[in-house]
Amino acid sequence: MAITGIKGRWLDVWISFCLALLIVAHLEGISAQIRYSIQEELIIGTAVGNVAKDLGLDLGRLMDRNLRVVSGTKQDLFKVNPRDGVLLVNQRVDREELCAKTVPCITNLKAVVENPLEMHQVVVEILDVNDNSPKFPEENYTLEVLESAVVGSRFQMEGAHDLDVGLNSLQAYKINHNQYFRLETEEFGEDGKVPFLILQRPLDREHAAQHRLLLTATDGGKPSKSGTINVTVIVSDVNDNSPVCDKQKYTITIKENAPAGTFLLTVNASDPDEGLNGEIEYSLRSKLRGLSSEPFDLDSKTGKLTVKGGLDYEEKQVYEIKVLAADKGAVSLSTHCNVVVRVEDVNDNYPEIDITSLSSRIPEDAPPGTVVALMGVTDLDSGVNGQVVCSVPGHLPFDLKPSPDGQSYSLVTKDNLDKETIHMYNITITAKDLGSPALSSTKVIHVDVLDVNDNSPLFTESPYTFYVPENNKAGMSIFSVSATDADGGENAAVAYSLNRKTPGPTVTSFLNVNEANGTISALKSFDFETLKTFQFQVVASDSGTPSLSSNVTVNVFILDQNDNAPVILYPVSSNGSAEGVEEIPRNVNAGHLVTKVRAYDADIGYNGWLLFSLQEVTDHSLFALDRYTGQIRTLRSFTETDEAEHKLVILVKDNGNVSLSATATVNVKLVEPKEAFAASDVKSATKDEEGNDVTFYLMITLGSVSVLFLVSIIVLIAMQCSKSTDYTSKYLQEPNYDGTLCHSIQYRSGDKRYMLVGPRMSIGSTIVPGSHANTLVLPDRRRASGEVSSYLFLIEIIFPALTDHLLQALPIYRSYLMEVLC
Repeated sequence: MAITGIKGRWLDVWISFCLALLIVAHLEGISAQIRYSIQEELIIGTAVGNVAKDLGLDLGRLMDRNLRVVSGTKQDLFKVNPRDGVLLVNQRVDREELCAKTVPCITNLKAVVENPLEMHQVVVEILDVNDNSPKFPEENYTLEVLESAVVGSRFQMEGAHDLDVGLNSLQAYKINHNQYFRLETEEFGEDGKVPFLILQRPLDREHAAQHRLLLTATDGGKPSKSGTINVTVIVSDVNDNSPVCDKQKYTITIKENAPAGTFLLTVNASDPDEGLNGEIEYSLRSKLRGLSSEPFDLDSKTGKLTVKGGLDYEEKQVYEIKVLAADKGAVSLSTHCNVVVRVEDVNDNYPEIDITSLSSRIPEDAPPGTVVALMGVTDLDSGVNGQVVCSVPGHLPFDLKPSPDGQSYSLVTKDNLDKETIHMYNITITAKDLGSPALSSTKVIHVDVLDVNDNSPLFTESPYTFYVPENNKAGMSIFSVSATDADGGENAAVAYSLNRKTPGPTVTSFLNVNEANGTISALKSFDFETLKTFQFQVVASDSGTPSLSSNVTVNVFILDQNDNAPVILYPVSSNGSAEGVEEIPRNVNAGHLVTKVRAYDADIGYNGWLLFSLQEVTDHSLFALDRYTGQIRTLRSFTETDEAEHKLVILVKDNGNVSLSATATVNVKLVEPKEAFAASDVKSATKDEEGNDVTFYLMITLGSVSVLFLVSIIVLIAMQCSKSTDYTSKYLQEPNYDGTLCHSIQYRSGDKRYMLVGPRMSIGSTIVPGSHANTLVLPDRRRASGEVSSYLFLIEIIFPALTDHLLQALPIYRSYLMEVLC
């Protein structure tokens, strides 16, 4: 019942302490440290306190936040109920086993919660219970005392030891009543109270050879506990001097890594007796019977104290050794020499890193300072050897933030992350103590960077330029664009669309884009003669949230195809057919111009360059056709035998890859000179009436063209005069070339550019295949001088452009203009 009452009082004290802690927590908010006090030897499962309430945590979210406690020892003495946050006793708690004589006995725990990550210090103080009685090393003790001992002599006894602390520890000694000895106690270091027997009256061996005493040691517990030892005092009248130590206390400091056999010191005691009574023998005395001996060896003859091995500063820092110095007299006399051995710490323990919480997946847009992991660091060494500094490689975008006590760290981001640059980090955390030499340990944390949509699609080209032949098939793909996105997953999925928000007339109405692959198809067929070039924009958007996009300009040039057949301008009959009648006198000479077939082609380049040939003629010896100009001339004079009417069918074809053609029919009638002149007057009057309206405009146009042409010729002559004869040799001459340009087409072959020209040829002349008579070799623009570039600009840009524009604007008079130019 008494024990139950004491436990009840301790329970009241503990409840009062917890209430005080709750009041402080209520006033100050959530504290970084809470403290509990419990008695040792509590039943497993006993509640220590409610950690969740004391920390101010929401009990409804306790399971989601994964509340747990972490201890720095191998024993899990306590555990926390994750449902209600109550801290429970998990194993037997023995204060003497945990802390020995250390007061107060503290166990440090870390309470960790997640979402968000928090770590709090929990301190549990283990209160002592009077569960150990004082105990002497032996049950019996024999003390030999010379009968010559003087009154007041002091005899040190083996003291008792109580594992409890405070009031529960050893408090007093008492001895049974006798007339020879009384008891005194003195405080002595780690041993606490040491009993001494004081001689009260002279001894008389003949009267009493032995004295039996009962020494009792009691503690201060309620109820108190005690231990006894039987002391037998033997009175001797031979050896009357006890050994005396040179020093009251020997002190030495040794490193914990000292090897076995290391010499510490020599214990020296002296005895004035002679012979065996003065010969001293040394021995180590253990405090408690049954315990292992100290890690030291003592030479019984010399008193040399050496290390036997097994020193560990982390286990024990100070050894207080009792050396018994006893003589070899028949009744041996002895004394105790006290030796204090202090163990000096050596840096022999590596730091340990304990990861208490980790977020291994971090979004790349996480701001600097985002917590990635929480960890604790411990080092069993002391002083600077136990001070630990943690670090991470400096090139990584992470940093360590220490806690105020330096025993835990937070791994946080220090820079912005970029998944497209580095998608994963293996972070090596190095814990290094401050010892010399320093010891270190490492732990690797793996962190994945989660993708965020922070990159817009990029096109492979900007701008795009495509060349599309005309007459393409409607609905078929004509070209494609491509864009890439540096993000991953859905953030990198690119969709294409046309930008239909551009102001003004749009061409996107007849275009379509495949949103998956960027293939662009035309919904109608292009016509070079109607549309030569156009421009539009394509938008590439990713599938992220929010979506990012970019656009690119696409320039499209329509390439000409030979899709227009030549059109006969003259002769044209009244019903629209290409057929006409020409009357000439019979007395004309050879070379007389009968007529000229005029035609034009809406295509350009080779596709619009026309050649004339006689497809059908009644008499090949009478007429010749100029293949470039379409002029029909007589080859000889007419005779009386020649027929009066001749039919000529002229084939006009272009120079496309697949040549297109048209035919014209000219019926030539031979008439007498008088009739021919009359017909000629009628025709001239008709032509004058038809041409009066356009003559004025045509003269202005021809005048402008002629001036530009003359300027070009002057520039060309100046260039030829200033250049070497090699340039002149490039212009190959034919004997029947009359120097008049009728039509020209330019093209490139290799690194040279060519201009095909059609000369006014003499009657009956032909073009020899492979001849260069109609080819003008032009120097390359990239290697020509400034004068050549200027000439080409005039020839290629001004002159052809004006004439071509005129021909397209006035197609009816193209034949007439070509005749004048030639």
